Amino acid sequence: MDKKPRQKMSRADRAKQFAPFDALKGLRTALLLKEYEKNKIDRGEVQPETATKISQILFDLEKGDRLKATYYYDGYYKEISGNAKLDIEKNILKINNVNIPIDDLFDLDKLTNNNLNS
Repeated sequence: MDKKPRQKMSRADRAKQFAPFDALKGLRTALLLKEYEKNKIDRGEVQPETATKISQILFDLEKGDRLKATYYYDGYYKEISGNAKLDIEKNILKINNVNIPIDDLFDLDKLTNNNLNS
């Protein structure tokens, strides 16, 4: 019996042997989605003092102002800071190209030079 020398396997083909195998395609994604849905919370009520503060900041908003906003989106509270622009016609506050409906604002602060990195 003649033994033929084995041809060396390419590095890419060798790497494929050790690549992770997902026997149940999509299971990981489905579990992450289920956990995301399970952890959602109900929207809380904005306190009257906070609503007044939000209104005042929006009323006084000038071009170039930087804001820090806490808002409700898809079952979660999110926070964003950056340059702000108010679109009164659409009832939207835009911070760093993220459109936030005014009714979804939970808190709002004007950033000054002292708290720009907050």
